Amino acid sequence: MIELERTFLAKYIPEGLHNSPSREIVDLYFPKSNPHPKLRIRKIGDKIEMTKKKPIDNDVSQQIEQTIELSEAEFKELTKLDCHKTEKTRYYYEFDGKKAEIDVFHGKLEGLVMADFEFDEISEKDSFQMPDFCLADVTQDEFTAGGILCQRIYADIEKDLKRFGYKKLPIKEVNPSK
Repeated sequence: MIELERTFLAKYIPEGLHNSPSREIVDLYFPKSNPHPKLRIRKIGDKIEMTKKKPIDNDVSQQIEQTIELSEAEFKELTKLDCHKTEKTRYYYEFDGKKAEIDVFHGKLEGLVMADFEFDEISEKDSFQMPDFCLADVTQDEFTAGGILCQRIYADIEKDLKRFGYKKLPIKEVNPSK
């Protein structure tokens, strides 16, 4: 399958995000020895899958994605391996007729919020206008790739984020009950 996607840093938490459907995500990246692991095991709610993505012509906005479903038992065995891990809440936010996947990172990356938009056509992807709640298009910036982020803490990427004028977004702004 070919995935067409653009990724943006959030400028602020959009109105009503905490009322949007959401799922907790745990991502495990393998092999740990690779500076940019490409193999990901994802647990999102009750669904578990192994995914490998490969950019088309070095353009990460267009990737060949291969995914297989895994059982809970397989996931438990794979978590015993040496890997990198990230945790986040993904909100499914309606914006201008499209569904944004807004990731609010937890733990070592708390304060980082990014929005992904997926597209059916290249022309739709290329003509998409960045929403006001977004700060910058970071689709092609390697430091935002999951296989890179999983090895970092917020302080490690702060210099990259400052290039865009990004300001750490507190989790309480997303979910006022926290």
